[in-house]
Amino acid sequence: MVMLPPDNHVHSQFSWDTRSNGSMDLTCAKAVELGLPAIAFTEHVDFTAWGEGDVPPSADTSIVFRDRVRPFDVEGYQASVAECRDKYPDLRILTGIETGEPHLFAGSVAAVLASGTFDRVLGSLHSIVHEGRVLSPERVFTLRLMPPEDLMRRYFESMLDLIKGSDVFQVLAHCDFPRRYWPERAAPYDEAMFEEEYRVVFRALATSGRALEINTRSPLWSVDLMRWWYEEGGEAVSFGSDAHVPYRVGAQFDLAADVVEAAGFRPGRDRFDFWRR
Repeated sequence: MVMLPPDNHVHSQFSWDTRSNGSMDLTCAKAVELGLPAIAFTEHVDFTAWGEGDVPPSADTSIVFRDRVRPFDVEGYQASVAECRDKYPDLRILTGIETGEPHLFAGSVAAVLASGTFDRVLGSLHSIVHEGRVLSPERVFTLRLMPPEDLMRRYFESMLDLIKGSDVFQVLAHCDFPRRYWPERAAPYDEAMFEEEYRVVFRALATSGRALEINTRSPLWSVDLMRWWYEEGGEAVSFGSDAHVPYRVGAQFDLAADVVEAAGFRPGRDRFDFWRR
């Protein structure tokens, strides 16, 4: 039996989209119950306005439909981490953030990173720029602003911009994020349809020396897809449940480990490491 890997992508009450459902304490308790060696609380860092040092695509690009987004309470977060480290001494608890569009919000992200110490930084693309607006893929699908296949290709292009335009993150999270919201009216999502787009993204990420996340909240990837990462030179895989509630920490990690192992990756140098080729 393979020991479960660390969960490097977890949210607590300090992420703006967990509402009252997040609990750092209960999430740690669940991780201990499952036997996870480590957990990283990678809280959302998103923004509702352009700040100093940011790089908007144009001077009039607007950020819309982000009414629920709130600033990250770094001080409260770090205090909670310290309490949990005292309460759960056998669980390695890492600090972290999930940076949304760090290539666009470079200055704003830098300010957050300067405000504390973070062990794990994820790079994420939760939005694309469409007709001068920063929009989530879910909103694009809902408003039917473009065919789903066109959105995916636009998303992969933007993902490439993110990889090349930001060096603040160690792990690329859910690199096909719109797939999570794939509309029922469309033909079923087909990884093979976007093989070349995946490979281009993987090649750029591998060249940068960073890790790719297998996200178990999104539809679980196939062995073929993970093998594309291996074939394009990918060195490391990070496992992330993207849990926003305690009971989902480590979800589907047994299946994800089978997928990653079948693609050619193995547990790393120690139980806290990424899996490696």
